[in-house]
Amino acid sequence: MAMKPSANQSIDPRTQMASSNGHAVPNVSQSDSKLELFGFDSLVNILGLKSMAGEQAQAPSSPRDSEDVEIAIGFPKETEPKQGTLMGVFIPCLQNILGIIYYIRFTWIVGMGGILQSLVLVAFCGACTFLTGLSLSAIATNGAMKGGGPYYLIGRALGPEVGISIGLCFFLGNAVAGAMYVLGAVETFLDAIPSAGFFQETITVVNNTLVNGTTKSGAATISTPSLHDLQIYGVVVTILLCFIVFGGVKIINKVAPAFLVPVLFSILCIYIGVSIAPEPGASKGITGLSIVTLAENWSSEYQPTNNAGVPDPNGSIYWDFNALLGLFFPAVTGIMAGSNRSASLKDTQRSIPVGTISATLSTTLMYLISVFLFGALATREELLTDRLLAAAIAWPGPAVIYIGIILSTLGAALQSLTGAPRLLAAIANDDILPILNCFKAYEGSEPHVATLFTSFICIACVVIGNLDLITPTITMFFLLCYAGVNLSCFLLDLLDAPSWRPRWKIHHWVLSLIGASQCIVIMFMISWTFTVVSLGLASLIYYYVSLKGKAGDWGDGFKSAYFQLALRSLRSLGANNVHPKNWYPIPLIFCRPWGKLPENVPCHPKLADFANCMKKKGRGMSIFVSIIDGDFHESAEEANTAYRQLSAYIDYKHCEGVAEIIVARSISDGFRSIVQIMGLGNLKPNIVVMRYPEIWRRENLITQIPSSFISIINDCIIANKAIVIVKGLDEWPNEYQRLYGTIDLYWIVRDGGLMLLLSQLLLARDGFESCKVQVFCIAEEGTEAEELKADVKKYLYDLRMHAEVIVVTMKSMEARSEISPNAKKDPQEEYASAQDRIRAYLSQMKETAQREGRPLMEDGRQVVVNEEKVEKFLYTMLKLNTTIVKYSMMAAVVLVSLPPPPLNHPAYCYMEYMDMLVVNVPRMLIVRGYRRDVVTLFT
Repeated sequence: MAMKPSANQSIDPRTQMASSNGHAVPNVSQSDSKLELFGFDSLVNILGLKSMAGEQAQAPSSPRDSEDVEIAIGFPKETEPKQGTLMGVFIPCLQNILGIIYYIRFTWIVGMGGILQSLVLVAFCGACTFLTGLSLSAIATNGAMKGGGPYYLIGRALGPEVGISIGLCFFLGNAVAGAMYVLGAVETFLDAIPSAGFFQETITVVNNTLVNGTTKSGAATISTPSLHDLQIYGVVVTILLCFIVFGGVKIINKVAPAFLVPVLFSILCIYIGVSIAPEPGASKGITGLSIVTLAENWSSEYQPTNNAGVPDPNGSIYWDFNALLGLFFPAVTGIMAGSNRSASLKDTQRSIPVGTISATLSTTLMYLISVFLFGALATREELLTDRLLAAAIAWPGPAVIYIGIILSTLGAALQSLTGAPRLLAAIANDDILPILNCFKAYEGSEPHVATLFTSFICIACVVIGNLDLITPTITMFFLLCYAGVNLSCFLLDLLDAPSWRPRWKIHHWVLSLIGASQCIVIMFMISWTFTVVSLGLASLIYYYVSLKGKAGDWGDGFKSAYFQLALRSLRSLGANNVHPKNWYPIPLIFCRPWGKLPENVPCHPKLADFANCMKKKGRGMSIFVSIIDGDFHESAEEANTAYRQLSAYIDYKHCEGVAEIIVARSISDGFRSIVQIMGLGNLKPNIVVMRYPEIWRRENLITQIPSSFISIINDCIIANKAIVIVKGLDEWPNEYQRLYGTIDLYWIVRDGGLMLLLSQLLLARDGFESCKVQVFCIAEEGTEAEELKADVKKYLYDLRMHAEVIVVTMKSMEARSEISPNAKKDPQEEYASAQDRIRAYLSQMKETAQREGRPLMEDGRQVVVNEEKVEKFLYTMLKLNTTIVKYSMMAAVVLVSLPPPPLNHPAYCYMEYMDMLVVNVPRMLIVRGYRRDVVTLFT
């Protein structure tokens, strides 16, 4: 029989934390669990490994980042069927790659560029897509992959801003490419059946072809489809394709082979026709496969053409290798068609590499073979003038090629309309841009809203009819995506983080870098203008996401790069002291050491303003620390909550810093731990900043604060940390307030120049830029005041600091001065009150010691009371305060050296000394440097 815990029994904090993470602890009795010691039942429930507990195993799903894992008990939810390598990746890639360019422009490219440059062109473009395929495969096999294809890969590698900017451009490219494919199919259909057009347009083209240096002139009348026919048929075809896409993956899988099989058959018919050419009645320019024709077409012969692509010495279009590159490259795009449907694949880590690389290699090989076949088949004149040469030579007739062209373009359009909505839905599902929330699609469901939006874009482009101005931008979007994939793989492979373990071994960061460089080079070779336009659009999206997007930490490569760079920089700094020229203040901000702040207020509002004042132009790092009294196990959840609140406070105040929460049994113990272990190497905090405990006299704090305050100061001195104690923090200016007057420094002891440096950092802030610096030097008796003043002036001049120097001797301090009218309290009265309080405290301490028969003790430690020294120290503080009030009552801020607590001195007495020092001064920084210089005379 299982025992139930009683109401007063404590719950293990680890169990409490596990349940707070959203994972329910299974209700299994102790007798059923054989690995109770290891907390095995909770692990089984989280991972879904039911077979280990004697239940039916269910494959765990990989959740999207920041998404809670929920284990469904019972029947699994019905989802769309998953696809394999052939139907999910290879066929979509093949359909997207094999398009209209191969049928109607490839022979023309061979004629214009020649066989040699055509081979170079195909190899150059094929190498670009092959290297991109390798990078894509490496990233895709490095773990579970959700929907979104290249966007998912780029976003997780380069961050959400880069991923969304490239992903939206790639989505737009796919959507507009769908319209381009539809128009190509309709135009081919109307060319094949002119009578099907409702309108007809006829133009006359002057045919002037340059062949071996000889111009052959002639005239031909060419009938072209009307723009209105293209629009009507294009809209109808787009709507039909959209209905197929709306039907889901099942219908697409059934329709896709119907588009692809005739395409492959038509290509086979072309090869058969090439082997048996020339047939009777064929054009004289078709010579059949001939070595002579191959030699004649080996070199390039670039010449101007008219708008129809017909060579014309007076044509307005001039061709070169770069122009051919822009024309041909869309024939190799489409390698992302499979990865776009990654959410519908059974095994992304196997299907994407095998299917993508296979489609890339097979189509590239086909293009290379076709260059030789077409180059040896017909004369250059025939290659340049007959744009449907592939149809003319095909066996058994041109109709096969027309069908192949129409179905290949419709298949490519279908894949574009299938992949683009899934890409947009994946971007919306990441919940980075709220404006895209309407395009979200739940897992296992079709992205209907995204499909409708994609259809609208496609129909709008079809209605335009002429895509000549925007099709180069589509190519740029594809290249931009390819470059992003290569850069992602390059960054991940170069950083080689422990989590980078791709199953696809045929890759190296050098290949990824070459692939990315090649993509960028191709972009600029095709068109500088369109490259700048596409990069500008991506940059605008990046900027918009940075401003309006929600923060998302996906463990991207940039974060890993920053981490490794930080580690390398930390190692290069070493453990030696930093040179004064390179010294930066790294303040440790003590957030709440005294008393209690209001609920949900993690830090004094002005502490971050002061922390920013200690950094030049806001550069540098601050460490905000808060100490929670209690036991670590019991207060872990409270510490996590405090950490989140403090981090939010730092972000709200726009302060470059990090939050740290320490749980300790007391403030002194917590601070002692912090001062010993906080930081790494030379990136340890070097200045401790805290409020002056003005509330220490309260009844419930009078025994606690003095000992903690002295303990913190002594710990800083022993740990060689500088100290800055801020008095009058409530009066400190925020980022919008301005102070006027002077910044007065009472330089008493050598502090390495820290006080001087702080004054210069304050002057660099807007709130103090109108102030001037005054340096007061406190000199002993017998010191030559003028000589000391000259030495200090020379020292400040060498430090490039402008300040007025005033020497105050001890003799002048002894002289009684009139009380400033602005002083709220009479120093003499405060001095007398302090004397009375000290005498009463010491008397009580002595009485307690005599009654208990022990030495004088304070807060558990033995103290030594020398009343003469106590009187001397208090009187010194009175005279220093009187001097400060006399000269600096109207100063914007006063900086004064911090006297160290006397050894074995009562903490209460030290607090009275400090109170005597700060009376009547609204804003004061009490500073103590450490055993090294922070400023230097030398350049």
